[in-house]
Amino acid sequence: MLTDDSINIVDLFAGCGGLTTGFHSFRAPGRDDSPFRTVGAVEHDIAAASTYAANFGAHTGIERIHAGDIEEWDPAVIEDPVDVILGGPPCQGFSLLNKRNLIKDLNDERNVLWREYVRVVRALRPKVFVIENVGRFLDSDEFSLLRGETERPDGLLREYELAEARVLNAADYGVPQTRRRAFVLATRRDVRAAHPSGLGLGYPDPTHAKVVVDRRRARRPVNPAPALPPWESVRSIFAGSPPTTRTTELPARFCAPLGVRLPGSYLTSELHVGRNPEPLSLERYKAIPPGGNRNDLPAELSTKAWLRHKNGSGDVMGRLYIDRPSVTIRTEFFKPEKGRYLHPTAHRPITHLEAARIQGFPDDFRWCGGKSQIARQIGNAVPVGLAAVLAGEVYRYLAEAGAVSVPPRRAAG
Repeated sequence: MLTDDSINIVDLFAGCGGLTTGFHSFRAPGRDDSPFRTVGAVEHDIAAASTYAANFGAHTGIERIHAGDIEEWDPAVIEDPVDVILGGPPCQGFSLLNKRNLIKDLNDERNVLWREYVRVVRALRPKVFVIENVGRFLDSDEFSLLRGETERPDGLLREYELAEARVLNAADYGVPQTRRRAFVLATRRDVRAAHPSGLGLGYPDPTHAKVVVDRRRARRPVNPAPALPPWESVRSIFAGSPPTTRTTELPARFCAPLGVRLPGSYLTSELHVGRNPEPLSLERYKAIPPGGNRNDLPAELSTKAWLRHKNGSGDVMGRLYIDRPSVTIRTEFFKPEKGRYLHPTAHRPITHLEAARIQGFPDDFRWCGGKSQIARQIGNAVPVGLAAVLAGEVYRYLAEAGAVSVPPRRAAG
């Protein structure tokens, strides 16, 4: 049992803090603040680490945010007991977008950083840990090795038991985005033994459901899970941002939360900046109808490659559907030639503001770095809403196991 009612977390490969933001946004019954307290974070990219520090430095302590390679980080600097370790080791090697050379992918040095995650888990012995990655991670040799370390009697993670890994769709949890990511949940065996069920940490049940169209009944929408509300669309996101942008540049100011001077910090609400498209690009934007894509362009506005490959990605130069969730927000969401990133009705790509809101970041979240650096942080983040749902599942499980202190419920009224 903890001596207070805080659940201490360490965020590895933290990025700008999507997981941390979600965990901190969770509210347990009977309290007005989050039960989760971050006691350490590691992020190698200085811009992302600076964003993390700008938002969580006062809470965590600047000295506990390591901006550098995880191989150089000593977990002994964390003096507090650690209850939860979060993290998504860099996944570029596993990504389906990098499927050109599978052998090279498996040997990519970024794919062995999970071993550093294991090193930290062994040092800090959290009650549970959460790994987030692309779905292909679950089919990799690295995941098989990771699982083996929990199953072998002499395994490095023999103290832990893995739940069956799953790919979760953020849209199933109220996020206006169909982002699919793999999650691996693990519970320390003594904590599992203390839980009334005798089971380890599991996955949250979906809170929303996809509405499908019954084409046999005049395209009438059908909810296969009527007890759940339908997926959230992006309608409210775009209702809250002007259809036009007034500038292409962020304000000229600088910050240095970790001692390195960078542009910023900028509030999410300041990120409504546009681009200066070439005349041909603007004509293409105007020619694409609602829900359309490159295949709707007349030949004179298309390219030879697009005309040759009509069966390629239907998301290239595509407009977001106003009544559906967004596609996955990636790091180059401001380039419609990279995916379905045109505004639902305006003739422009989505802005950093809109992408950050789709990812669930609040308007008072602070960002450090230039436009490309911030875009990379937004695209690499775990959606805040999905992280908050996972936080609730972690909290409930630890509370039921008697592994955290639960405050008494306040009397109504």
